[in-house]
Amino acid sequence: MIRLSAITGYLEGLAPLSLQESYDNSGLQVGDPGMDVTGVLVVLDVSEEVLLEAEKLGFNLVVSHHPVIFGGLKSITGRSEAERIVKMAIQKEIAIYSGHTNFDAIAGGVNSALANRLGLVDQQILDPMSETLKKVVVFVPHAQLEQVRQAMFEAGAGEIGAYDSCSFNAEGSGSYRGSVGTHPFAGEAGVLHQEPETRLETIVPAELAGKVVRSMLRAHPYEEVAYDIYPLDNKDPRRGMGMIGRLEYPMDEEVFLGFLKDRFRTGVIRHSELLGKQVKKVAVCGGTGSFLLGRAKATGADVFVTGDMKYHQFFEAEGKLVVMDIGHFESEQFTRELFYDLLIKKFPKFAVRLSETEKNPIKYF
Repeated sequence: MIRLSAITGYLEGLAPLSLQESYDNSGLQVGDPGMDVTGVLVVLDVSEEVLLEAEKLGFNLVVSHHPVIFGGLKSITGRSEAERIVKMAIQKEIAIYSGHTNFDAIAGGVNSALANRLGLVDQQILDPMSETLKKVVVFVPHAQLEQVRQAMFEAGAGEIGAYDSCSFNAEGSGSYRGSVGTHPFAGEAGVLHQEPETRLETIVPAELAGKVVRSMLRAHPYEEVAYDIYPLDNKDPRRGMGMIGRLEYPMDEEVFLGFLKDRFRTGVIRHSELLGKQVKKVAVCGGTGSFLLGRAKATGADVFVTGDMKYHQFFEAEGKLVVMDIGHFESEQFTRELFYDLLIKKFPKFAVRLSETEKNPIKYF
């Protein structure tokens, strides 16, 4: 058996809850973190039918993209759909976990799945986040530098884009004088001491700063360690909303529309005026992506593929690109496969299935 906390911990290690939007409610919706999981059913949206499907399979965990508890519940009486789902989940002892905008905000997440479906190459985050990184600086005796640095790397520090084990070192001299009762690593208590030290600095994701500092303190030889933590405004190339890339082979706009409709099995594509240009550079955002239209234009995208565009927002294309609205469900449908692949890779001998009862709530005539 696998504990629920092991599964949620793995998912949140990939997409920390700190990355979710302020309005969101990603994370464990229903369930005891200490419970044993018998199987996982993966869906885009949780429904009563999905819970019955999980029960029939003997599974007691549903992993969804969209949260069940979104705007909050003041009661659980069964008057609303969300209340009925939560009530049934509690009665049947089925846990519900949702990975929503936190999985929108990572490379390899929802928007990567969308971009991969289109075969985009040279993919990059469309709108990288800032303030998700910190710099940790610590002063270490020369001989212990490698053990401290390695401990910090193993805790998650030192990754910049596609590179790891990144750090900067500068040699200098540190001074200290321990009071009575101290046991200095070098020198004597009560005597001013000068120690040759290396200033070690490295980058760390904000949510891992505490873990990295704890690992550093365990590896450091000093009783009292001098270190600094700086918040950074740098753009994080691995975190942010949307994705942009290029087609391996350019297409005419009409051909691309047909390709898009086929790849996403959509009943209709709403789009702004075609510009008579070839499609080379494509920006995407799963779900409701109108807030990224300005970024798509600024990065020189030929088309912007998303869902839930409003009437007046199509005017904002301004003849600079073609907006293509494929629908909310259609743009996020492959999130199910994303979660499935991630869970199977981590827990290869565990029962994970895609729901067979879930369906798009929007129909086309």
